[in-house]
Amino acid sequence: MYENREFKGRILYSPSKTIYRLFFPKELGNALKDVFVMSYMRSIEQDLRKGKTQYDSQDIEQEIPFWEFLDIEFDASMKTFWFKCHYKQKPIYIELFQELIKSHTLQKIDDSLNDKEAFRFVKGNWRGREELPSQIEAVNVIYNLIDTQSKKIYIGEAESLIRRIRQNREEIEDWDFYRFDTLPAGLTKQQRVAIERLIIRIFASFFDNVKNVPSMKVSDYILANKRIDT
Repeated sequence: MYENREFKGRILYSPSKTIYRLFFPKELGNALKDVFVMSYMRSIEQDLRKGKTQYDSQDIEQEIPFWEFLDIEFDASMKTFWFKCHYKQKPIYIELFQELIKSHTLQKIDDSLNDKEAFRFVKGNWRGREELPSQIEAVNVIYNLIDTQSKKIYIGEAESLIRRIRQNREEIEDWDFYRFDTLPAGLTKQQRVAIERLIIRIFASFFDNVKNVPSMKVSDYILANKRIDT
């Protein structure tokens, strides 16, 4: 349990070495990254230094000294671990660090350092339109816009996210939230557009749309895209 949220984990016991290992899901790891920002950034810096001779004799915790503590307690009767933030270090540049954490930039670096497969989609969350000025640029993306007042959704592709969504889109001029997913490096514009066309067509099968593609009408929202493959 962490901040009143339940996560499923597991414990591995090695009898020969009398070692217990606790494994928890990526969702909990991401939640902890948002809280222990400085530790997360320092761990990335440490990984970036690996293999570079000028850092061989340096201990990063001595060079960048601070401590953050996560309290972990186990309730045997409930078979539950309780995670609680005991102490955290305040970031030096608070807003910048938060934007970096929310951006896809750090995720890409983290993935590459941990030998994640190259063909990966980096997923995003919804952000308010007022957050766009602080958005760090992202390239090669599929993005979504939503107008919660008129109940419209829009799907698009872009080489440059910020430049594209700053353009006025007559289909959904008053959108108030946006999100985006970064596509794997190396995909061409033609491939990106093909993915966009597919997603638009999938959404058209769920929501009312201007092309009158038969849909399941799962919501009173409508798909605002005008170009839909039939």
